[in-house]
Amino acid sequence: MLIQLIGVGKLKEKYLVQGIQEYAKRLTPYIKFQMIEVADEKAPDTLSEAEVSIVKEREGERILAHVKESAHVVALAIGGQLWSSEELAAELDKLGTYGTSHVVFVIGGSHGLSDQVLRRAQQKLSFGRMTLPHQLMRLVLTEQIYRAVKINRGEPYHK
Repeated sequence: MLIQLIGVGKLKEKYLVQGIQEYAKRLTPYIKFQMIEVADEKAPDTLSEAEVSIVKEREGERILAHVKESAHVVALAIGGQLWSSEELAAELDKLGTYGTSHVVFVIGGSHGLSDQVLRRAQQKLSFGRMTLPHQLMRLVLTEQIYRAVKINRGEPYHK
């Protein structure tokens, strides 16, 4: 199985990069895992709604340029479904068995995801109603993917 995580912006914080690298290394014996960073759109701190929409559309185009037609896309969105770790594991197992062996998780930038990306996604996933920095979310999601793989293999870690 190939799992890709596409995120907007370059991770700068060393502790986040190291954490993701650690979980990516742990995933190596089980699946192919890739993290893809797309450039964020440079914009001032205060934007009108129309300007925010333009920023999201441009970032969305960059995201979708990396998504193959055959990929199953899961967009992280506040309004998405809430899954437990076990439900994420079951979903990945189901996709690998019956759906596709290529899953793409998408994390938008500070303004969220474009409508185009949300329409492309077969599923929307939420980690709760709290707002988390999109950079930190990459680490949290990578850890949860590792946890899901361990759950599916019946191996210790997830308890």
